[in-house]
Amino acid sequence: MRIQLNWFDERMAERITAIAAGRLVPPVPRDAATVMVLRPAPDQPAAAVEVLMLRRPAAMAFAPGAYVFPGGSVDAADGDPGIGWSGPDPAEFGEWLGCSAQEARALVCAAVRETFEESGVLLAGGPDGSPVVPDASLDEARAALAAGSVTFAEVLSRRGLVLLAGLLTPWARWITPEAEPRRFDARFFAAALPPGQHAVGHHAEADRTAWLRPAAAIEAARTGSMMLLPPTVTTLHEFAGLGGAAEILGSRRAIAPIMPRLVVEDGEAWLLVPGEADYPL
Repeated sequence: MRIQLNWFDERMAERITAIAAGRLVPPVPRDAATVMVLRPAPDQPAAAVEVLMLRRPAAMAFAPGAYVFPGGSVDAADGDPGIGWSGPDPAEFGEWLGCSAQEARALVCAAVRETFEESGVLLAGGPDGSPVVPDASLDEARAALAAGSVTFAEVLSRRGLVLLAGLLTPWARWITPEAEPRRFDARFFAAALPPGQHAVGHHAEADRTAWLRPAAAIEAARTGSMMLLPPTVTTLHEFAGLGGAAEILGSRRAIAPIMPRLVVEDGEAWLLVPGEADYPL
């Protein structure tokens, strides 16, 4: 799939050309994780779902104005063995994600931490699997975590909580094109909104929080009223073709890395999305 870019400048053209010629080494992508949080769509057939999406503020350096799923980079603290864990073993996640058990554990921890920071949704609970009970102290913990005054391990341990890894379904892996100066190696997970929880975007990470049906979001992108990045729209298209949350969350897919390429042809910039990605626009 070829996507003509509506943004283009001389500096990016130089980067694309230099990397293609071997004169510039692409930056190493940072490990990242993102979560597609699902809930039943109101006033729709039982299988219909909505996906939580956050609109990135215009001032952000990466993808300003785009609607994205909660997520972000893996931090060193995400590898802390003190983060309580319940569910499938990290080695099992490593087999699904194509990485070591240690890397998989950090990716899952980052996915849960970032989702909590950015949306307030906490995929954690008691060691017996019981769901977390949201209260004002959890909102305070979220603010402290975002400010860096507490660690995620402390947020959980002080409340007797553990990360519920079984709530996460590995879904995809997308790597930012080599010519981009900011690159991410992002693993995508799907999860259901836990009972009793509500999503509220963090002001620094989102200027709008929305629950959208996948097909409706794709149509908005098609008409130009919503900006979606290729991994986002591809994932929404996959969800729209399935039979609801049960089918999505019950999937065990073979996850292979997908890395689009940026090229310059006749003075125009194009994004080439590999054929294995079912890109609908």
